[in-house]
Amino acid sequence: MTEDTVGRIGSVRRGRMLAVAAAGALALSACAPSDSGDDAGNGGTGGTGGSAGAAGNATLTVWSWRVEDKAAYEKIFAAYEKKHPGVKVDFKAFKATEYNKILATGLAGSGGPDVPQVRSYGQLQTTVASGSLVPLDGKVDVSSWDANAVASAKGKSDGRLYAVPFARQTVQMFYNKSLFEKNGLQPPATWADFMKANITLRKTDVTPIAVGAKDDWTLPIVHEVLAAPRFGGKAFADAVRTGKTSFTDPAWVDSVKVVGDLKQYMPKNVTGVAQTDAQTLFSSGQAAMIPGGSFDLSVLQKPDPTLQIGVFQVPPPPGSPVGSSATTPGWADGNFAVSKKSKHQAQAMELVQWMSTPEFGQMVADEIKQISAVPGVTYSDPLLKQMNDAYTKNGSPYLLLTDFRYGAPSGTDLMGKGVQQLLLGQKDAAGVSKDLDTGIKTWFKPSGS
Repeated sequence: MTEDTVGRIGSVRRGRMLAVAAAGALALSACAPSDSGDDAGNGGTGGTGGSAGAAGNATLTVWSWRVEDKAAYEKIFAAYEKKHPGVKVDFKAFKATEYNKILATGLAGSGGPDVPQVRSYGQLQTTVASGSLVPLDGKVDVSSWDANAVASAKGKSDGRLYAVPFARQTVQMFYNKSLFEKNGLQPPATWADFMKANITLRKTDVTPIAVGAKDDWTLPIVHEVLAAPRFGGKAFADAVRTGKTSFTDPAWVDSVKVVGDLKQYMPKNVTGVAQTDAQTLFSSGQAAMIPGGSFDLSVLQKPDPTLQIGVFQVPPPPGSPVGSSATTPGWADGNFAVSKKSKHQAQAMELVQWMSTPEFGQMVADEIKQISAVPGVTYSDPLLKQMNDAYTKNGSPYLLLTDFRYGAPSGTDLMGKGVQQLLLGQKDAAGVSKDLDTGIKTWFKPSGS
Protein backbone atom coordinates (compact mmCIF):
# COMPACT_ATOMS: atom_id res chain seq x y z
CA MET A 1 0.00 0.00 0.00
CA THR A 2 1.33 3.40 -0.91
CA GLU A 3 1.24 6.93 0.30
CA ASP A 4 -2.01 7.18 -1.50
CA THR A 5 -2.97 3.86 -0.95
CA VAL A 6 -1.84 5.96 1.57
CA GLY A 7 -3.10 9.11 -0.13
CA ARG A 8 -5.44 6.69 0.66
CA ILE A 9 -4.29 7.08 4.20
CA GLY A 10 -4.09 10.82 4.27
CA SER A 11 -7.42 11.35 5.98
CA VAL A 12 -8.02 13.81 8.76
CA ARG A 13 -9.32 10.95 10.88
CA ARG A 14 -6.05 9.12 10.73
CA GLY A 15 -4.11 12.37 11.10
CA ARG A 16 -5.92 12.93 14.38
CA MET A 17 -5.17 9.34 15.35
CA LEU A 18 -1.45 9.95 14.80
CA ALA A 19 -1.47 13.13 16.85
CA VAL A 20 -3.30 11.44 19.74
CA ALA A 21 -0.93 8.49 19.56
CA ALA A 22 2.13 10.74 19.63
CA ALA A 23 0.84 12.61 22.69
CA GLY A 24 0.09 9.43 24.59
CA ALA A 25 2.94 7.34 23.27
CA LEU A 26 4.97 7.16 26.47
CA ALA A 27 2.04 5.61 28.27
CA LEU A 28 1.44 3.22 25.40
CA SER A 29 5.03 2.21 24.71
CA ALA A 30 4.59 -1.16 26.37
CA CYS A 31 2.18 -1.99 23.53
CA ALA A 32 4.66 -1.30 20.73
CA PRO A 33 4.79 -4.32 18.36
CA SER A 34 8.51 -4.95 18.82
CA ASP A 35 7.98 -5.34 22.57
CA SER A 36 5.92 -8.48 22.05
CA GLY A 37 8.30 -10.72 20.08
CA ASP A 38 10.79 -13.33 21.20
CA ASP A 39 13.56 -10.73 21.23
CA ALA A 40 11.72 -8.12 23.29
CA GLY A 41 13.58 -7.26 26.47
CA ASN A 42 16.18 -9.94 25.84
CA GLY A 43 18.94 -7.78 24.43
CA GLY A 44 18.42 -9.49 21.07
CA THR A 45 17.08 -7.91 17.89
CA GLY A 46 14.40 -5.71 19.40
CA GLY A 47 15.20 -2.50 17.51
CA THR A 48 16.18 0.43 19.72
CA GLY A 49 15.93 -1.90 22.69
CA GLY A 50 18.43 -4.40 21.28
CA SER A 51 22.10 -4.59 22.22
CA ALA A 52 24.86 -3.65 19.84
CA GLY A 53 26.74 -6.89 20.43
CA ALA A 54 30.38 -6.79 19.32
CA ALA A 55 31.89 -3.40 18.50
CA GLY A 56 30.58 -2.23 15.15
CA ASN A 57 27.97 -4.98 15.01
CA ALA A 58 24.25 -4.28 15.15
CA THR A 59 20.83 -5.61 14.31
CA LEU A 60 18.85 -2.74 12.82
CA THR A 61 15.08 -2.83 12.79
CA VAL A 62 13.37 -1.18 9.85
CA TRP A 63 9.63 -0.51 10.13
CA SER A 64 7.33 0.00 7.15
CA TRP A 65 3.68 0.02 6.09
CA ARG A 66 4.63 -1.86 2.90
CA VAL A 67 3.38 -5.32 3.86
CA GLU A 68 3.12 -6.26 0.20
CA ASP A 69 6.85 -5.56 -0.30
CA LYS A 70 8.20 -7.62 2.60
CA ALA A 71 9.88 -10.30 0.45
CA ALA A 72 11.41 -7.66 -1.84
CA TYR A 73 12.82 -5.66 1.06
CA GLU A 74 14.27 -8.78 2.66
CA LYS A 75 16.10 -9.45 -0.61
CA ILE A 76 17.32 -5.85 -0.78
CA PHE A 77 18.59 -5.85 2.80
CA ALA A 78 20.26 -9.24 2.32
CA ALA A 79 22.37 -7.56 -0.37
CA TYR A 80 23.22 -4.77 2.07
CA GLU A 81 24.22 -7.26 4.78
CA LYS A 82 26.68 -8.98 2.43
CA LYS A 83 28.60 -5.73 2.04
CA HIS A 84 28.33 -4.77 5.73
CA PRO A 85 29.53 -7.73 7.82
CA GLY A 86 28.22 -7.66 11.36
CA VAL A 87 25.08 -5.72 10.45
CA LYS A 88 21.72 -7.47 10.27
CA VAL A 89 18.52 -5.80 9.10
CA ASP A 90 15.21 -6.91 10.60
CA PHE A 91 12.40 -5.65 8.36
CA LYS A 92 8.99 -5.42 10.02
CA ALA A 93 5.86 -4.41 8.09
CA PHE A 94 2.55 -3.37 9.60
CA LYS A 95 -0.94 -2.77 8.24
CA ALA A 96 -0.91 0.59 6.47
CA THR A 97 -4.09 1.90 8.06
CA GLU A 98 -2.67 1.22 11.54
CA TYR A 99 0.91 2.27 10.86
CA ASN A 100 0.74 5.93 11.91
CA LYS A 101 -0.37 5.03 15.42
CA ILE A 102 2.07 2.13 15.71
CA LEU A 103 4.98 4.29 14.56
CA ALA A 104 4.19 7.18 16.91
CA THR A 105 4.07 4.75 19.82
CA GLY A 106 7.28 3.00 18.79
CA LEU A 107 9.29 6.18 18.29
CA ALA A 108 8.26 7.51 21.70
CA GLY A 109 9.01 4.26 23.54
CA SER A 110 11.97 1.95 23.88
CA GLY A 111 10.98 -0.73 21.37
CA GLY A 112 10.71 1.25 18.20
CA PRO A 113 12.62 1.05 14.92
CA ASP A 114 16.16 2.18 14.26
CA VAL A 115 15.13 3.16 10.73
CA PRO A 116 11.44 4.01 10.36
CA GLN A 117 9.70 4.45 7.06
CA VAL A 118 7.87 7.74 7.49
CA ARG A 119 5.16 9.53 5.57
CA SER A 120 5.74 12.46 3.25
CA TYR A 121 4.78 16.13 2.93
CA GLY A 122 2.05 17.12 5.41
CA GLN A 123 1.81 13.68 6.97
CA LEU A 124 5.48 13.81 7.96
CA GLN A 125 5.10 16.96 10.05
CA THR A 126 3.68 15.39 13.21
CA THR A 127 6.63 13.00 13.33
CA VAL A 128 9.07 15.89 12.79
CA ALA A 129 7.36 17.94 15.50
CA SER A 130 7.70 15.06 17.97
CA GLY A 131 11.49 15.40 17.78
CA SER A 132 11.84 11.68 17.02
CA LEU A 133 14.07 11.93 13.93
CA VAL A 134 17.74 12.75 13.36
CA PRO A 135 18.17 15.64 10.87
CA LEU A 136 20.08 14.53 7.78
CA ASP A 137 21.35 17.90 6.54
CA GLY A 138 25.02 17.51 5.57
CA LYS A 139 24.81 13.74 5.96
CA VAL A 140 22.85 12.88 2.81
CA ASP A 141 23.30 14.64 -0.53
CA VAL A 142 20.02 15.09 -2.39
CA SER A 143 21.04 18.28 -4.20
CA SER A 144 20.57 16.70 -7.65
CA TRP A 145 17.21 15.10 -6.83
CA ASP A 146 13.76 16.15 -8.01
CA ALA A 147 12.81 19.11 -5.78
CA ASN A 148 9.23 17.85 -5.51
CA ALA A 149 10.53 14.60 -4.01
CA VAL A 150 13.00 16.29 -1.65
CA ALA A 151 10.24 18.58 -0.32
CA SER A 152 8.40 15.48 0.86
CA ALA A 153 11.15 14.74 3.38
CA LYS A 154 11.57 18.21 4.90
CA GLY A 155 10.14 19.87 7.96
CA LYS A 156 7.69 22.59 6.95
CA SER A 157 8.63 25.00 9.70
CA ASP A 158 12.42 24.63 9.71
CA GLY A 159 13.13 23.43 6.15
CA ARG A 160 15.52 20.74 7.40
CA LEU A 161 15.89 17.34 5.76
CA TYR A 162 14.65 14.52 8.00
CA ALA A 163 14.50 11.52 5.68
CA VAL A 164 15.42 10.01 2.32
CA PRO A 165 12.57 9.57 -0.22
CA PHE A 166 12.33 5.97 -1.38
CA ALA A 167 10.01 6.17 -4.39
CA ARG A 168 8.05 8.48 -6.63
CA GLN A 169 4.54 7.82 -7.80
CA THR A 170 2.87 9.15 -10.93
CA VAL A 171 -0.75 9.16 -12.06
CA GLN A 172 -1.89 8.51 -15.60
CA MET A 173 -4.48 6.57 -17.61
CA PHE A 174 -3.99 2.82 -17.95
CA TYR A 175 -5.63 1.19 -20.95
CA ASN A 176 -6.27 -2.31 -22.27
CA LYS A 177 -4.31 -2.58 -25.52
CA SER A 178 -6.38 -5.50 -26.82
CA LEU A 179 -9.69 -3.69 -26.32
CA PHE A 180 -8.32 -0.58 -28.01
CA GLU A 181 -7.07 -2.61 -30.99
CA LYS A 182 -10.33 -4.56 -31.19
CA ASN A 183 -12.23 -1.29 -31.51
CA GLY A 184 -9.78 0.37 -33.89
CA LEU A 185 -8.49 2.82 -31.28
CA GLN A 186 -5.07 4.27 -30.53
CA PRO A 187 -3.82 6.08 -27.40
CA PRO A 188 -5.34 9.56 -27.85
CA ALA A 189 -3.18 12.43 -29.03
CA THR A 190 -5.98 15.01 -28.75
CA TRP A 191 -9.09 15.50 -26.61
CA ALA A 192 -11.17 14.66 -29.68
CA ASP A 193 -9.33 11.32 -29.90
CA PHE A 194 -10.02 10.69 -26.21
CA MET A 195 -13.73 11.42 -26.58
CA LYS A 196 -13.89 9.22 -29.70
CA ALA A 197 -12.51 6.35 -27.62
CA ASN A 198 -15.10 6.90 -24.90
CA ILE A 199 -17.99 7.12 -27.35
CA THR A 200 -16.85 4.08 -29.34
CA LEU A 201 -16.37 1.94 -26.24
CA ARG A 202 -19.69 2.95 -24.72
CA LYS A 203 -21.45 1.44 -27.76
CA THR A 204 -19.98 -1.96 -26.82
CA ASP A 205 -20.49 -3.95 -23.63
CA VAL A 206 -17.29 -2.44 -22.22
CA THR A 207 -17.17 0.34 -19.61
CA PRO A 208 -14.91 3.06 -21.04
CA ILE A 209 -13.42 4.37 -17.76
CA ALA A 210 -13.34 2.29 -14.56
CA VAL A 211 -13.67 4.57 -11.51
CA GLY A 212 -14.26 3.49 -7.91
CA ALA A 213 -15.98 6.59 -6.55
CA LYS A 214 -17.24 4.83 -3.42
CA ASP A 215 -13.71 5.30 -2.08
CA ASP A 216 -13.42 9.07 -2.15
CA TRP A 217 -9.62 9.05 -1.73
CA THR A 218 -9.41 7.97 -5.39
CA LEU A 219 -11.24 11.00 -6.75
CA PRO A 220 -8.50 13.64 -6.48
CA ILE A 221 -6.36 11.20 -8.50
CA VAL A 222 -9.14 10.80 -11.07
CA HIS A 223 -9.35 14.59 -11.32
CA GLU A 224 -5.58 14.95 -11.83
CA VAL A 225 -5.52 12.27 -14.54
CA LEU A 226 -8.50 13.64 -16.46
CA ALA A 227 -8.09 17.35 -16.03
CA ALA A 228 -4.65 18.53 -14.83
CA PRO A 229 -4.02 20.28 -18.18
CA ARG A 230 -7.39 22.04 -17.89
CA PHE A 231 -6.40 23.89 -14.71
CA GLY A 232 -2.84 24.41 -15.94
CA GLY A 233 -0.78 21.74 -14.17
CA LYS A 234 2.49 23.07 -12.75
CA ALA A 235 1.80 26.70 -13.72
CA PHE A 236 -1.44 26.71 -11.71
CA ALA A 237 0.31 24.95 -8.82
CA ASP A 238 2.91 27.72 -8.67
CA ALA A 239 0.22 30.41 -8.81
CA VAL A 240 -1.98 28.96 -6.06
CA ARG A 241 0.99 28.33 -3.74
CA THR A 242 1.99 31.98 -3.94
CA GLY A 243 -1.53 33.33 -3.61
CA LYS A 244 -1.76 34.65 -7.16
CA THR A 245 -4.91 32.60 -7.66
CA SER A 246 -7.17 30.27 -5.69
CA PHE A 247 -9.27 27.16 -6.12
CA THR A 248 -12.21 29.31 -7.21
CA ASP A 249 -10.25 30.23 -10.35
CA PRO A 250 -12.43 29.48 -13.42
CA ALA A 251 -9.70 27.19 -14.80
CA TRP A 252 -9.89 25.02 -11.67
CA VAL A 253 -13.70 25.07 -11.61
CA ASP A 254 -13.82 23.98 -15.25
CA SER A 255 -11.35 21.17 -14.52
CA VAL A 256 -13.71 19.82 -11.86
CA LYS A 257 -16.56 20.07 -14.35
CA VAL A 258 -14.59 17.85 -16.75
CA VAL A 259 -14.86 15.00 -14.25
CA GLY A 260 -18.62 15.45 -13.95
CA ASP A 261 -19.04 15.60 -17.71
CA LEU A 262 -17.26 12.26 -18.08
CA LYS A 263 -19.50 10.48 -15.57
CA GLN A 264 -21.51 9.00 -18.44
CA TYR A 265 -18.46 6.94 -19.42
CA MET A 266 -17.88 5.57 -15.93
CA PRO A 267 -19.58 2.51 -14.38
CA LYS A 268 -23.27 2.81 -13.60
CA ASN A 269 -23.92 3.99 -10.03
CA VAL A 270 -20.25 4.93 -9.91
CA THR A 271 -20.43 6.24 -6.32
CA GLY A 272 -21.36 2.73 -5.22
CA VAL A 273 -18.36 1.15 -6.95
CA ALA A 274 -15.32 0.45 -4.74
CA GLN A 275 -11.80 0.94 -6.06
CA THR A 276 -11.12 -2.79 -5.87
CA ASP A 277 -14.22 -3.38 -8.00
CA ALA A 278 -13.01 -0.82 -10.54
CA GLN A 279 -9.64 -2.56 -10.70
CA THR A 280 -11.41 -5.89 -11.24
CA LEU A 281 -13.47 -4.41 -14.07
CA PHE A 282 -10.25 -3.37 -15.77
CA SER A 283 -8.22 -6.51 -15.10
CA SER A 284 -11.07 -8.73 -16.31
CA GLY A 285 -11.48 -6.82 -19.58
CA GLN A 286 -14.87 -5.35 -18.65
CA ALA A 287 -13.44 -1.82 -18.67
CA ALA A 288 -11.02 -0.38 -21.19
CA MET A 289 -9.35 2.37 -19.14
CA ILE A 290 -8.67 3.17 -15.50
CA PRO A 291 -7.08 6.32 -14.06
CA GLY A 292 -4.55 5.38 -11.41
CA GLY A 293 -1.11 5.57 -9.90
CA SER A 294 2.08 3.83 -10.89
CA PHE A 295 1.63 1.90 -7.64
CA ASP A 296 -1.44 0.25 -9.22
CA LEU A 297 0.55 -1.46 -11.97
CA SER A 298 1.30 -4.69 -10.13
CA VAL A 299 -2.27 -4.82 -8.79
CA LEU A 300 -3.69 -4.56 -12.30
CA GLN A 301 -1.26 -7.13 -13.71
CA LYS A 302 -1.62 -9.75 -10.97
CA PRO A 303 -5.03 -11.29 -11.88
CA ASP A 304 -3.95 -11.86 -15.48
CA PRO A 305 -0.22 -11.51 -16.20
CA THR A 306 -0.98 -11.84 -19.94
CA LEU A 307 -3.11 -8.69 -19.93
CA GLN A 308 -1.54 -6.16 -22.28
CA ILE A 309 -1.58 -2.85 -20.43
CA GLY A 310 -0.55 0.51 -21.82
CA VAL A 311 -0.48 4.01 -20.33
CA PHE A 312 -1.07 7.48 -21.72
CA GLN A 313 -1.42 11.07 -20.59
CA VAL A 314 -4.93 12.40 -21.14
CA PRO A 315 -4.68 15.27 -23.66
CA PRO A 316 -5.70 18.82 -22.68
CA PRO A 317 -9.49 19.35 -22.66
CA PRO A 318 -10.98 22.29 -24.61
CA GLY A 319 -10.42 25.62 -22.89
CA SER A 320 -7.12 24.62 -21.30
CA PRO A 321 -4.78 27.58 -20.66
CA VAL A 322 -2.51 28.60 -23.51
CA GLY A 323 0.64 26.52 -23.37
CA SER A 324 -0.98 23.84 -21.22
CA SER A 325 -0.05 20.35 -22.36
CA ALA A 326 -0.61 16.76 -21.34
CA THR A 327 1.15 16.15 -18.04
CA THR A 328 1.99 13.38 -15.60
CA PRO A 329 1.31 14.45 -12.01
CA GLY A 330 3.58 12.93 -9.38
CA TRP A 331 4.78 12.96 -5.79
CA ALA A 332 7.19 11.22 -3.43
CA ASP A 333 5.76 8.20 -1.69
CA GLY A 334 7.26 7.98 1.77
CA ASN A 335 10.77 8.20 3.19
CA PHE A 336 13.29 6.44 5.41
CA ALA A 337 14.66 8.19 8.51
CA VAL A 338 16.90 7.59 11.53
CA SER A 339 15.30 7.40 14.98
CA LYS A 340 16.86 9.58 17.67
CA LYS A 341 16.33 6.71 20.11
CA SER A 342 18.28 4.18 18.08
CA LYS A 343 21.16 2.68 20.04
CA HIS A 344 22.91 2.06 16.72
CA GLN A 345 23.08 5.62 15.40
CA ALA A 346 26.18 5.14 13.24
CA GLN A 347 24.92 1.96 11.60
CA ALA A 348 21.40 3.32 11.12
CA MET A 349 22.79 6.46 9.51
CA GLU A 350 24.98 4.37 7.20
CA LEU A 351 21.94 2.34 6.11
CA VAL A 352 19.90 5.46 5.35
CA GLN A 353 22.83 6.97 3.48
CA TRP A 354 22.94 3.79 1.37
CA MET A 355 19.25 4.30 0.64
CA SER A 356 20.20 7.45 -1.24
CA THR A 357 22.54 5.59 -3.60
CA PRO A 358 21.86 4.32 -7.14
CA GLU A 359 22.40 0.77 -5.87
CA PHE A 360 19.40 0.97 -3.55
CA GLY A 361 17.40 2.96 -6.09
CA GLN A 362 17.96 0.32 -8.76
CA MET A 363 16.79 -2.41 -6.40
CA VAL A 364 13.62 -0.44 -5.64
CA ALA A 365 12.94 -0.40 -9.37
CA ASP A 366 13.86 -4.04 -9.98
CA GLU A 367 12.51 -5.74 -6.86
CA ILE A 368 9.66 -3.52 -5.64
CA LYS A 369 8.64 -2.40 -9.13
CA GLN A 370 8.42 1.24 -8.11
CA ILE A 371 9.78 4.43 -9.65
CA SER A 372 12.82 5.22 -7.54
CA ALA A 373 13.39 8.68 -6.12
CA VAL A 374 17.14 8.28 -6.78
CA PRO A 375 18.28 9.95 -10.02
CA GLY A 376 19.84 7.85 -12.76
CA VAL A 377 17.96 4.60 -12.17
CA THR A 378 17.06 2.54 -15.25
CA TYR A 379 13.85 0.56 -15.73
CA SER A 380 13.55 -2.86 -17.31
CA ASP A 381 9.75 -2.78 -17.05
CA PRO A 382 8.63 -0.81 -20.13
CA LEU A 383 5.58 0.70 -18.39
CA LEU A 384 7.60 1.89 -15.40
CA LYS A 385 10.08 3.40 -17.84
CA GLN A 386 7.30 5.11 -19.79
CA MET A 387 5.74 6.55 -16.64
CA ASN A 388 9.09 7.75 -15.32
CA ASP A 389 10.03 9.29 -18.67
CA ALA A 390 6.67 11.06 -18.94
CA TYR A 391 7.09 12.61 -15.49
CA THR A 392 10.69 13.59 -16.22
CA LYS A 393 9.71 15.20 -19.53
CA ASN A 394 6.50 16.92 -18.50
CA GLY A 395 5.69 16.33 -14.86
CA SER A 396 3.57 18.36 -12.49
CA PRO A 397 2.91 18.04 -8.74
CA TYR A 398 -0.11 16.13 -7.48
CA LEU A 399 -0.99 19.46 -5.97
CA LEU A 400 -3.54 18.62 -3.28
CA LEU A 401 -1.16 16.01 -1.85
CA THR A 402 2.18 17.79 -2.17
CA ASP A 403 1.08 21.20 -0.86
CA PHE A 404 -2.31 20.98 0.79
CA ARG A 405 -1.96 18.26 3.40
CA TYR A 406 -0.18 20.41 5.94
CA GLY A 407 -3.37 21.24 7.82
CA ALA A 408 -6.91 20.07 8.41
CA PRO A 409 -9.13 19.75 6.52
CA SER A 410 -6.66 18.54 3.91
CA GLY A 411 -6.99 19.30 0.22
CA THR A 412 -7.30 15.65 -0.75
CA ASP A 413 -10.06 15.03 1.80
CA LEU A 414 -12.03 18.07 0.69
CA MET A 415 -11.64 17.26 -3.00
CA GLY A 416 -12.49 13.59 -2.53
CA LYS A 417 -15.74 14.35 -0.76
CA GLY A 418 -16.51 17.20 -3.16
CA VAL A 419 -16.11 15.17 -6.36
CA GLN A 420 -18.17 12.39 -4.79
CA GLN A 421 -20.94 14.94 -4.23
CA LEU A 422 -20.48 16.14 -7.82
CA LEU A 423 -21.01 12.62 -9.16
CA LEU A 424 -24.05 12.19 -6.90
CA GLY A 425 -25.54 15.39 -8.33
CA GLN A 426 -25.48 17.10 -4.93
CA LYS A 427 -23.07 19.90 -5.91
CA ASP A 428 -21.84 21.50 -9.09
CA ALA A 429 -18.21 22.16 -9.96
CA ALA A 430 -18.33 25.71 -8.61
CA GLY A 431 -19.70 24.49 -5.28
CA VAL A 432 -17.04 21.78 -4.99
CA SER A 433 -14.30 24.30 -5.74
CA LYS A 434 -15.67 26.87 -3.30
CA ASP A 435 -15.81 24.32 -0.48
CA LEU A 436 -12.24 23.27 -1.26
CA ASP A 437 -11.01 26.85 -1.24
CA THR A 438 -12.86 27.75 1.96
CA GLY A 439 -11.65 24.66 3.82
CA ILE A 440 -8.03 25.11 2.86
CA LYS A 441 -8.00 28.80 3.74
CA THR A 442 -8.71 27.93 7.38
CA TRP A 443 -5.03 27.00 7.67
CA PHE A 444 -3.15 27.65 4.41
CA LYS A 445 -0.97 30.73 4.06
CA PRO A 446 0.38 31.48 0.56
CA SER A 447 4.16 31.62 0.29
CA GLY A 448 3.87 35.05 -1.30
CA SER A 449 1.98 36.54 1.63
